[in-house]
This record gives sequence, structure tokens and C-alpha cells, in this order.
Amino acid sequence: MAENCSHNCSSCGENGCSSRTAESLKKKPHELSTIKKVIAVVSGKGGVGKSMTSALLAVSAQRRGYNAALMDADITGPSIPKMFGIHDRAMGSEKGILPVDSKYGVQVMSMNVLLENEDEPVVWRGSLISGTVLQFWTDVIWEAVDYMFVDMPPGTGDVPLTIFQSLPLAGIIIVTTPQDLVGMIVQKAVNMAKMMNVPILGIVENMSYISCPDCGRKINIFGDSKADALALEFGIPAVAKVPVDSELTNLADSGKIEDIENNYLQDFFDKIDKNLNK
Repeated sequence: MAENCSHNCSSCGENGCSSRTAESLKKKPHELSTIKKVIAVVSGKGGVGKSMTSALLAVSAQRRGYNAALMDADITGPSIPKMFGIHDRAMGSEKGILPVDSKYGVQVMSMNVLLENEDEPVVWRGSLISGTVLQFWTDVIWEAVDYMFVDMPPGTGDVPLTIFQSLPLAGIIIVTTPQDLVGMIVQKAVNMAKMMNVPILGIVENMSYISCPDCGRKINIFGDSKADALALEFGIPAVAKVPVDSELTNLADSGKIEDIENNYLQDFFDKIDKNLNK
């Protein structure tokens, strides 16, 4: 048993604790669900583009013929339904809750599809939020999902810990931006992944550059890219750089993210897919 053990396994990230194995903390999904691979999209801070990354990865998987799903684990700041133009409420039966399908078939579960009004704030404490995220896994009927992407809230608090401990993650994807502060943020995410024995599949540098509309030259408006150096430092196998693109943000704002022509994460997803299916 680890030193200074509180015996509270639900909030412990300690490796090697004999009181409960990591596998025993995993929760079973709904008995009618079929989910092959679960990937969490994480970052050490907010506002870096986790939701956009999660959405583009789901679109990438769907375009490759996979059945994709999105679990919006950011309970107090859900944005996934808006990106996909989803305004319907989730339906349910005595068997469980059904996710809402997007225009092209991505299965979505978010707090916003459960609220009476989309703009209604969720003013909850951490334990209730974590419990709700867990119910997205145990009470929702996910049908024949090949890839589920979990859009995580920022940081390393209750919800990320719940996801890391309770779901059978195939790995995580870390989202960053080019600023110098990013090195510390990535280090936190890497350390948490190591603590929880979860593989790091790739790193996405969002707002990496902007393309000049006249000559096409890439301009590093937030500083030089650090994604490749960070990937090399931490042994992260896949790297993607997403520019500041008005078309991308306009499609997300108008609920048409699935109509994106230049999906900056398609090749990135293909590499991850290949690595996971060796």
C-alpha cells in the first residue's frame, strides 16, 4: 500500500496501491452499449481548443467509415452540441438515455441536450458534476461506437480524475497553444497520464499560425511552434498544428462543423488510428 494512503480510492491516483487495482475502478458502460475505443482530449488550461479538437477528431473518424461518438464532459461549459447544430433534447426509455445524433451520425451526449433551456447555467459542486459525467458512461446507450472522444474540462481535478479512473481509455490527446507557458501545461498533462498509466497518443497545437491571404505564408502570430519539440521531449508519437482559420470558427459557430472541407486533423487521426490498430 502506498504511504500516506487515505483509503479513499475514488480520489487516488497512486500507482501500486494494493487496496484496489486500477482495473477494479473501471466502470462498465450501459449493458446495451458497445464501445471499442475511448480517447480523452485534455489540457492543463482552458481556452486552448479542446472542444474544437474533439469535434474535428469525431468528424475525421466518421469520414473514415467509423461510428464516432462525443461525450461532452465539460458539464458547466458545454459547447459540442452547438458546433454540430444540435438543439434537440436527449430522449430516453426505461432502458436508458439515448444520445443525440448529429447530421452525419456522430452520437453526442452533453449537458446541453438534457437542459430545458440551452442557456440555463449549471451551478453545481464538483462531486455532482463528476457523478453526471459518470452517468454519461453508465446510463447512456451508445450504439456500436468505434471511437468515442471525451471532451474534458481543463485541469486535473474531479472530472479528469473520474474519467481517467473509471473509463477504459485507449489514450489521451493533449491540446496546447504556442505560448511559452505551454511547456508547463503539457508537463502537467503528461505527469497525470503517467500517474494513471494512460498512453499519450498525440499533441495538437491549436492557433499554431495564420496563413497570409495574399501569399499563403505561415505567420506565427503567437510565437514559434513548440509542438514538435514537446512531442520529442515527452515521446508523443503524433503531432498536428491547427491554424487560426475563420472558416473553421464560422462553421463551428453556425453548427456546421461537419461540413469542414479542410479538416486539419484528418491525417492526425489517421496516424492515431493506425497506431491503435497495429
